[in-house]
Amino acid sequence: MNGLGNDFIVFENLDNEEYDYDILARKLCDRHFGIGADGLLIAEPSGIADIKMRIINSDGSEAEMCGNGARCFAKYVYENGIVKKDKMSVETLSGIIMPELIFKDDVVEKVKVHMGSPIFRTDMIPVKTDKKSFIEETIKIDGRSYIVTSLLVGVPHTIIFVNSIDENMILNIGPLIEKLQIFPRGTNVDFVKVEDDSNITVRTWERGAGLTLACGTGACASAVASALTEKTKRNVYVHFKKGDLYIEWLLDNNIYLTGIAEEVFTGEIKIV
Repeated sequence: MNGLGNDFIVFENLDNEEYDYDILARKLCDRHFGIGADGLLIAEPSGIADIKMRIINSDGSEAEMCGNGARCFAKYVYENGIVKKDKMSVETLSGIIMPELIFKDDVVEKVKVHMGSPIFRTDMIPVKTDKKSFIEETIKIDGRSYIVTSLLVGVPHTIIFVNSIDENMILNIGPLIEKLQIFPRGTNVDFVKVEDDSNITVRTWERGAGLTLACGTGACASAVASALTEKTKRNVYVHFKKGDLYIEWLLDNNIYLTGIAEEVFTGEIKIV
């Protein structure tokens, strides 16, 4: 499945069988020697929600949350009869999220996800600093200074505002910022171009996956950072290479993400 080109292999593990997802993800997500994906989505039973979603990045690491993955996951479990609710609760490592299905001609066209609230506390993101928040702060990479804003939207994100989206810059700087010592758990890195007060363009270097076509939590973090620094309104369209997401950051501090989710193909694999 994919959400704007951010693609996932979706598995059911409703019997809680033991798998080495680290090895499985690195093998299956390889785009030359496997199926190819940014990560795995695993459906497991939950004792506190309708269903549990696990996210395994292509490098085998486990992520706390994924906005594009959440939309794909909600569409999958509904259409496959695992959860027959148009508004469901999904357990993740970052807490319970509430996807809501949007139908067109009785088919799930879009999914709106309550993504919780952004967290700016540096001890929770985390960022190794004496500052309580890390908003419009300066970091140095290879002798050059960059102004960044870091926050937690299920997973840590660091935003850099740019005049234009330069993929070479992202490929060069993204992995360096991801692994900076001030980010003890790493960070996703979002490169944001503000188009106007209601539209931004984003490309994300994802922790554990690299440069992806879209990132749901990155869209949320970028929208919040844009509004927080008074570059945009609180509700914006976030443009990626293959489509758009609509992000609402309400006055009560809750974030909502709305966008499409698509099934590409189904199949069977033998796990050896």
